[in-house]
Amino acid sequence: MPLTSALLGSDSMQGEQLLFTVLVQLLVIMAAARIFGSLFRALRQPIVVGEIAAGLILGPSCFGYFFPETSAAIFDPAVSDVFGVLSQLGLILLLFVVGLEFDFSHLRLHGRSAVAISLTGILLPFMMGAVLGLAMHPHLEPVASGEPASRPGFILFMGVAMSITAIPILGRLMMELNITRTRIGAITISAAAVDDACGWILLATISSVVQAQFQIRLTLQMVIQTVGFFLVMLLVLRPLLKRFVQRSLERGGGDLGMNSLAVVYGVLFLCALVTSMIGIFAIFGAFMLGTVLSDEPQFRAVMIRHLRNFLTVIFLPIFFTYTGLRTNLGTLNSPLQWMLFAAVLVCAVAGKLGGCGIAAWWSGFSPRESLCIGTMMNTRALMELIVINVGRDLGVLPDSVFCMLVLMALATTIMTTPMLLRFMRGTELEPFINDSGFLGPGRSPG
Repeated sequence: MPLTSALLGSDSMQGEQLLFTVLVQLLVIMAAARIFGSLFRALRQPIVVGEIAAGLILGPSCFGYFFPETSAAIFDPAVSDVFGVLSQLGLILLLFVVGLEFDFSHLRLHGRSAVAISLTGILLPFMMGAVLGLAMHPHLEPVASGEPASRPGFILFMGVAMSITAIPILGRLMMELNITRTRIGAITISAAAVDDACGWILLATISSVVQAQFQIRLTLQMVIQTVGFFLVMLLVLRPLLKRFVQRSLERGGGDLGMNSLAVVYGVLFLCALVTSMIGIFAIFGAFMLGTVLSDEPQFRAVMIRHLRNFLTVIFLPIFFTYTGLRTNLGTLNSPLQWMLFAAVLVCAVAGKLGGCGIAAWWSGFSPRESLCIGTMMNTRALMELIVINVGRDLGVLPDSVFCMLVLMALATTIMTTPMLLRFMRGTELEPFINDSGFLGPGRSPG
């Protein structure tokens, strides 16, 4: 019996009853995210890994499997749409922040090597993922709609899923190690920035192709509309917004007042609305707006101060839990399914770590330095989860493959820190490791 019906004595979930269930879920989600985030942080893993793990544990693979009645009472399906909307709203705000943090100065300083590493780290895993998708397609179950998974759509999304790098998590990890200003760190974050931009362009393009059902006319129309919208943002909206935020910051003594924040959020939601109307998902509009304003450091600092904690404490745990509730290890119910998962994981690591590592070696880095760069570029985490949720919402990823890709995102993020600490020895990064082999206090190389 749903928790609200049991406590409030009603079969319908209206008004206060609906709010009651949502609040209960929020309390459980926030508590689980904080507990597991702190636990994994103590294990020298990024907090986000613990939050993703919390989502999986709260889902049908663990909590729902062992305590089905309690799980159904707390995570009442009647409010799943509410949390779906909240998770998407959180992603809109998050992608705005990710766009704001996009640093083009790295590309000017380390452009050639960064581009070579990034493009190799996109093209090789994309091709490997596409080939793997082609081989996997005959063994897939129907998607959520009951229809067979679109073969070209599935192949393209498998390619994108193999190609992505999670620059927010990578940046956090590098700051914890204090290696952002080293040569290896600067090259890696530059390559990740190129990868991030290319990955979102690729995802937006493929989303438009799938949404248009591979009809050339509709696809071209969506691509043209997207490019046109970005040009309007870059050439028209950007100068206007830059003048607006500069004047607002001057009037507010370095902060934005209520009215100014309302205008910024209004423009943000308008951009998200436009890309949603184009058909490439609202998150892309938010990311575009962030990138065109990324060269305003004071505005960036103000918006991140306003948004980061709220996103981290509430919206991101909702997204991770929502993803966890959609992930069921029970869908991997045969040796073949687990073999396919192993193939997905091997393909992801070999394509990204191998591709970026080889490109770094060709660019003049030593083998160990190249492995450090490849290992950091193999971090997927949050960005991967966004990609695969888009693929599932588009109806091209069956539940079993969705589960495989969630596990792959978690595994490639967990392996980053221990592998990086191992490869750092004998490189310029070695002074940042303490004697126990864990993260050191952040000393500058001697």
